[in-house]
Amino acid sequence: MTLGQRLARLAEGADRLLGWYRLPKPLGLAVLIGLRQRLRAYNLFDTGRGAADRPPPPLAVGDADFKAARTLDGTRNDLRDPLMGSIGSRFGRNVAPELTHPDDRLLEPSPRLISEQLLRRTTFQPVTSLNLLAAAWIQFEVHDWLSHATVTERPFEIPLAPGDRWPAEDRPMTIRRTAPDPSPDASGPPTFVTTDTHWWDASQIYGNTPEFAAGLREGAGGRLKLDANGLHPVALEESLDPLGNKNNFWVGLAILHSLFLREHNAICRELAAAYPAMTDQQLFDTARLINVALMAKIHTLEWTPAIIAHPTSQSALYANWFGLLGEQFGKTYGRVTASEILQGIPGSPTDFHGVPYSLTEEFVAVYRLHPLIPDEYEFRSWRDNAVLQTFRLPDLTYQHVRRRLDETSMADLFYSFGTAYPGAITLHNFPEYLRYFDRRPRDTPIDLAAADILRTRERGVPRYNAFRRALRLKPAASFEELTDNPQWAQQLRQIYHDVERVDLMIGLYAEPKPPGFGFSDTAFRIFILMASRRLESDRFFTRDFRPEIY
Repeated sequence: MTLGQRLARLAEGADRLLGWYRLPKPLGLAVLIGLRQRLRAYNLFDTGRGAADRPPPPLAVGDADFKAARTLDGTRNDLRDPLMGSIGSRFGRNVAPELTHPDDRLLEPSPRLISEQLLRRTTFQPVTSLNLLAAAWIQFEVHDWLSHATVTERPFEIPLAPGDRWPAEDRPMTIRRTAPDPSPDASGPPTFVTTDTHWWDASQIYGNTPEFAAGLREGAGGRLKLDANGLHPVALEESLDPLGNKNNFWVGLAILHSLFLREHNAICRELAAAYPAMTDQQLFDTARLINVALMAKIHTLEWTPAIIAHPTSQSALYANWFGLLGEQFGKTYGRVTASEILQGIPGSPTDFHGVPYSLTEEFVAVYRLHPLIPDEYEFRSWRDNAVLQTFRLPDLTYQHVRRRLDETSMADLFYSFGTAYPGAITLHNFPEYLRYFDRRPRDTPIDLAAADILRTRERGVPRYNAFRRALRLKPAASFEELTDNPQWAQQLRQIYHDVERVDLMIGLYAEPKPPGFGFSDTAFRIFILMASRRLESDRFFTRDFRPEIY
């Protein structure tokens, strides 16, 4: 065992004994660096590629040069393994694959029972340290990172208790199954593939189909076609999957789509003025690189430090981007070392830590953050804070987005979201309108709370205690040890009977949080690992994060 490995093991022991967040900041930072090393060594698993696990052909547009541009399907980010992270790639794992067989009691306890008795919002519990843009932001980003296809055949039928309020006309309650891997390994647990790329590449605004991507381009100056509200032309929506993220579009997403679509065109104007010889394709590709890096920087330095507002974790996130030497050192002296610890990940060598890059099913599971979304909304004037209109969440969904944007200025919308609170990520705070999310005529109504529970079980993510063991964390010996809320402990006991049966999402919502944290310390372990990995595995954030490319 090397000295570094010994120190990382010591850091994990100190965390288990004392808790990283209880230590003085310098010691806490050292422990987090050590934890990340341990997680890299023991919690990255490759699920391989099957014979049919191949992406579609890349889009050939103009003189696009994949060495200096992100491709539509995510191929050729790694030039030695061009399929890594592309559309059709399997999700990896943060727990050993032998622990990821789907639960043999998929419907026990009933996901709907859990939704009704543990997740149902009776009173909105706000987070007063954040604004509602934070809730919209994470959905905006998740739509870039994570996507599983589903199938309509043989849906799960969810048991309903006597007296359940689910409407009679919508019974039985059904939830579609996740699409199976087209080329599974018969000897191992099921694997699932992504319908987006695994890379941080802003596919949520640029698209990942040839039809959408081509239709979005203006064809001159690298620019995108935008309507009066800064959105993609409505005709392009015909090329989107009606059962995919198109179903989840709402005003909160729309204003961020508009912002970054406009930002792309603004970047193109600046590039064209500075480099008049650049072609339309070069302007588009370079503007996309810059726009994506901007999103990654915002997420690393603004969103994440806001939702986990502990001084040590905030410093760790700044170190992820600028290194322990800090931003000013880099501005003054430039990059003087390859060390990601000293000068941050952007511009450091690409590193997969011995495991081909992919996002993981466990990463998907800990990003189930629907309680952030309120049920009721006030749109206010940025000029005098006067209430302009009030809405329920269903009034802001995809059928109504363009009408809402026509009625209310973008300035007022950003002001309204920037001065409203999101919900706390906790039990008894799941949005009521998402527990009966009426997606007709595109799709059937769904209880998203029940779906979140079922999806995690279906995809073989371990339940809460098994998940903690896989991360070398102490499991809860009792319901009272799992949560510091005695009422919740009793409710958990009534539903689960055995603490080993508690679902991962429920345990994450119920466990005590570190000071300043909006989500659980257990979930934070996956963020420690994967937040760095998304950057350090991508050549456009590492060895190609340089002026010659950007």
